[in-house]
Amino acid sequence: MEKICMKDTLDFNKEIIFSSSDAGVSRKIAAAEQKGLIRKIAPRIYTTNLRDSAEHIIRRHFFDILEWRFPHAVVSHRSASELRPTETGNFFITSDYTKKITDLPGITFNVMEGSPALDSDINLGGIYVSSEWRWMLENMQIARKKNGESKTFPVEHIEDRLEKIIVREGEEGINKFRDKAREVAEQLNFDEEFEKLNRIISALLNTRDAAALTSKSAQARAAGTPYDARRAELFEILYSALKNYYFPERLDRNTSEDSFRMFSFFDAYFSNYIEGTKFLVEDAKKIVDTGIVVPKRIKDSHDILGTFNIVSDNREMRITPATADEMTAILKRRHLVMMSARAEEVDAGQFKTRNNRAGNTEFVDHTLAEGTLRHGFKYYAALTDPMAKAIFMMFLIAEVHPFADGNGRMSRIMGNAELFRSGLSRIIVPTVFREDYIMSLKKMTNRREPDAFIRVMDKLQNFSNNILGENFDELNEYLKATNAYMEPSEGKLIMNYEL
Repeated sequence: MEKICMKDTLDFNKEIIFSSSDAGVSRKIAAAEQKGLIRKIAPRIYTTNLRDSAEHIIRRHFFDILEWRFPHAVVSHRSASELRPTETGNFFITSDYTKKITDLPGITFNVMEGSPALDSDINLGGIYVSSEWRWMLENMQIARKKNGESKTFPVEHIEDRLEKIIVREGEEGINKFRDKAREVAEQLNFDEEFEKLNRIISALLNTRDAAALTSKSAQARAAGTPYDARRAELFEILYSALKNYYFPERLDRNTSEDSFRMFSFFDAYFSNYIEGTKFLVEDAKKIVDTGIVVPKRIKDSHDILGTFNIVSDNREMRITPATADEMTAILKRRHLVMMSARAEEVDAGQFKTRNNRAGNTEFVDHTLAEGTLRHGFKYYAALTDPMAKAIFMMFLIAEVHPFADGNGRMSRIMGNAELFRSGLSRIIVPTVFREDYIMSLKKMTNRREPDAFIRVMDKLQNFSNNILGENFDELNEYLKATNAYMEPSEGKLIMNYEL
């Protein structure tokens, strides 16, 4: 319901009513209140809602109240960015006087004397909101906390915001932002505030000492290795879940050369199938056995061969990174082998130079990909359990998506190398379990829930540990019996099936 605009009538179908200087309207309000049709919820503010709490009603009509009570004021400082009261109810406004107002349930209006609205500020129809240039400058002011909260954000927040501008618009974009901020600062007489903001921007562009920066991601950018701060938080969450997680020790039972290569074939087959390179399993087997590609599907055939050539290489699969430099080198080398048939179209062996996405998921910006990988490596290196390291590595590569194509396959190759080197069973993701696998990744990405991804990988290792033997026909029948080849809509994975 919307507010009532007071003239000479009252509409009791509306939820909120403001008092009026009109004597006739005031008498009608008083009569309605006496009859119990409306109730007072704050000075000169009434409601026809006799059920909900005053605090909830005021929050619903917050900007109507703001416009009515503080005409021509400017929503400023942190409130200009958040556009809502803080968790403790503080809201910050710039007007022509200074006062703390606490007569609205659940809200404290901190009114500060300052410059009126500029042409660059946002007009909401009676009240204004500081432009981004203005509120960033306002956040450079020295501030005392009010009820435990400051009118300004921590400087890390400003650094991260500026870094996002650089990621989105590049150096040209941040310089345009700086020029406009300088113009706004001159109008507000914010010389000191602009100089502080300018120092941060210059440090982010690596033209001044990085000591001027506070946030870790901003410092990394100034050092020349910027990373995605949101992904860094995901890595920390996953690391915390993995570091004390107990995984059963499932030893690799495919110890003969033939069984190792047979497992590797199915690993390459399913890893490609899940990414859309679909062959009948018998046709894929002919490709890896003969090296002869399907004439009308040359590149798809090479995708199978490229993946198989890596995962069936006993020496290659024992290589794991000891440093971030080694990790990037291993990734690029393996990607070049895997995507050799598509070398030009996907820039095989090189990290992406354009952004990529899958559905609604946008992966790490290409300018942050290598820095985010290097930042994530710190958590990987701190883990000790091979299964924990494998799971973390799989998520790291899948989440960053550092290449134009082949990222899912590369993530599973890197994780399986961790397991193979430690003498543990590698992991295969069968077609029937594709949605469970992908959804567990999305839960980690979107909801910050690591448990589902960890459980899925644990379950898949348990399943994969039973893919054992040297005979293709026998293993093919086994996998059919477990529903491994089915689409997720057609069946469910049968664990520990015995022929």
